[in-house]
Amino acid sequence: MVAKLTKGFWPKVARIILRNRILILIAIAGFTVFLGLQWKNMQFSNTEANILPDDHPATVQYNAFTKIFGEEGNAIVLAIRDTALFTPQNFNRWNKLSKQLEAFPEIDFVISTDNLKVLVKDNETQAFIMEPFLKNPPETKQEIDSLTHHLFNELPFYDNLVYNPKSGTIQTIAYLDKDIMNTAVRNEFILNDLGDLVKSFEDETQLDVRVSGMPYIRTWNTKSIVDEIGIFIVAALLVTSVIFFFFFRSFRATFISMCVVIIGVMWAFGFLGLLRYEITILTALIPPLIIVIGIPNCIFLINKYQQEVNKHGNQALSLQRVISKIGNATLMTNITTASGFATFIILDSDLLKEFGIVASINIIGIFILSLLIIPIIYSFMPLPKTKHLKHLNKKWMDFFVNWMERMVRHHRIAVYITTVAVLVLSIIGIYQIKITGSRIEDLPKNTHFYKDIQFFEQEFDGIMPMEIVVDTERKNGVIKPATLKRMDELGATINEIPELSRPISVVDLIKYSKQAFYNGIPKYYQLPTSQENTFIMDAARKSSGNGNLLESFVDSTGQTARLTTYMQDVKIDRMEEIERDVQQAINKFFPSERYKVFMTGKALLFLKGTKYLVKNLLLSLALAIGLISLFMAYLFRSFRMVIISLVPNLLPLVITAGVMGYLGVPIKPSTILVFSIAFGISVDDTIHFLAKYRQELAAHKWHIKRSVYAALRETGVSMFYTSIVLFFGFSVFIISSFGGTKALGGLVSATLLFAMLSNLILLPSLLLSLERSIANKQVLKKPQIDILPKEEDGPKDK
Repeated sequence: MVAKLTKGFWPKVARIILRNRILILIAIAGFTVFLGLQWKNMQFSNTEANILPDDHPATVQYNAFTKIFGEEGNAIVLAIRDTALFTPQNFNRWNKLSKQLEAFPEIDFVISTDNLKVLVKDNETQAFIMEPFLKNPPETKQEIDSLTHHLFNELPFYDNLVYNPKSGTIQTIAYLDKDIMNTAVRNEFILNDLGDLVKSFEDETQLDVRVSGMPYIRTWNTKSIVDEIGIFIVAALLVTSVIFFFFFRSFRATFISMCVVIIGVMWAFGFLGLLRYEITILTALIPPLIIVIGIPNCIFLINKYQQEVNKHGNQALSLQRVISKIGNATLMTNITTASGFATFIILDSDLLKEFGIVASINIIGIFILSLLIIPIIYSFMPLPKTKHLKHLNKKWMDFFVNWMERMVRHHRIAVYITTVAVLVLSIIGIYQIKITGSRIEDLPKNTHFYKDIQFFEQEFDGIMPMEIVVDTERKNGVIKPATLKRMDELGATINEIPELSRPISVVDLIKYSKQAFYNGIPKYYQLPTSQENTFIMDAARKSSGNGNLLESFVDSTGQTARLTTYMQDVKIDRMEEIERDVQQAINKFFPSERYKVFMTGKALLFLKGTKYLVKNLLLSLALAIGLISLFMAYLFRSFRMVIISLVPNLLPLVITAGVMGYLGVPIKPSTILVFSIAFGISVDDTIHFLAKYRQELAAHKWHIKRSVYAALRETGVSMFYTSIVLFFGFSVFIISSFGGTKALGGLVSATLLFAMLSNLILLPSLLLSLERSIANKQVLKKPQIDILPKEEDGPKDK
């Protein structure tokens, strides 16, 4: 039944396409216009994708934290490390910048030297009051020196918050309105308003302002992604068109292929708009991916058309055979490629799920476009001229094909020895791979915002927030002396970890209160004793204006407190060590029967998310291998054929993993993607080769040697062409400023090059060596499904 269906299906498809050419072109144009209208729904991601699923414990804890204390990581920090700041003109201009920032509706509030508050005791009421640090703008250098001495030496509460006493760096913190954190308003404010303010300040003062903070980084990161999309598309079109023309030496063939992939790119953007998916660092790769994956379809179809024309010169018959003979094999290869991407759909990560859905849909879309457009356009054109067919008989191509045949015919033992040696070396390399990565590791290194991140890590010990939530399980339990002492001991432990900043919590406010009670003497910046606690807390209760400060550290019931620290950019293995050390300190100071304490924050979410993603991407790779194995089993109805087809495609993955180990390239989200993508694409060559091999078996009366050599000569050229196009096509991603995209491009290119050699040399060698085992006529003589239908008329392939 299946054999009968497939035997007549593709000739029927060919007739339908060639008899309804105008109608099909109108339908393609109409659908393209429809998808073009969906472009208005495209938008770039303003949110920070959470890789973890909603029910993951880390996500649940983070949501519990934000429910009490609100969104974290909404601060933009500006800093200057320059003694020239401490002149009346520059210092007052710096304070004016703070006022200008606070005037914007996008800014919730600002902490700076301009509006800094000093906690003092009112001797009359015995209450604490907040006095301005800066009562009047300083007019002399002596006034500024006095102010900075007061700030650096007598206000330890603001140490590492507003200033760094060692380097003299001054910092302003602007907190964005949390309602605009994940909207386009944030981007517009940071790129336009904030950028103009900072530039104006720098022009006036000649001082270098460093700017950072998670909203700032996310905004500039998004802008970098947007800027690179156009570069990738142009580069992919340019590279693939040049290589295509080099092989075919035909402007006509190159132009037709470029039209196909350009329409494919338009469809890719259209589907993003239609599905209302945001453009992220992954979905931004889909348009150039469609170009790179679409060109091999064009190569196989156009190459087959020219081969047929070269043999018999009958255009109608040539076009019919292009569709009926290559259509099914090309469909199979596109399905396997789409399967490699579709495995991401099963993951709980929305980021990868959307990438998998759009990529797999568009891969099938580019197959449909190439199958319809190429034969139809050629049907309206005259037959290719002799000069357009010269590439079929190039001497260097004949040399390459002869070399492959010679290796397979006479040097199979050497091929196997080399394969085993490379495999052993690769396995040794795999054992040197580490699972690592960091929050900013893949960000563009040559950008101003990356350099500013490094500046703030050096000056203020990091910008990635890490939160510790202490639930005392009783009202006002936070301000109990025992709780404060435990939090202080935990803070001291955290302060000893070099990658973490000095933690800030209600403990610091209580210490500041004691210092204020003793008339601001710095040595009293410490927790009150049990005797002092009563009257210091009594003074605090009489105070007004401290509410905002307290709300930042403690919830409204006084039951739950937060302890905030910032982590430097460290590798995941070190991040795990820090998490373990902090957790041990929590267990030591906070008995689980009396307190509920947990760690959260963006730093921890990144750690958990990376480990979760690596684990699930390995599952995705295993699923891709399993799916394609089942697919091959269905096609060939032979377990041995499945094994033979998998070996030359798994070997390149192992080699690439080994190369990563030797080169020190770690396993992380951006590099683990390589294997699923490369496997789905590399197996295409195997299908094309085995498809032709099956056809040659029937033509040569099950003579395996003759069939293998014939298949190698017939498909070797197209496989070489497509592999070279894929190699250079994916190589365009190396120009990316993002480390992850760069690694993806380089590793996929290398893997596909290994896969080409493996499919052209190792695969035929295995078929020849195992010919007796697989030459089962009962299996092959009556196949359940024909990948390439037999020719019913016209001369046989050479």
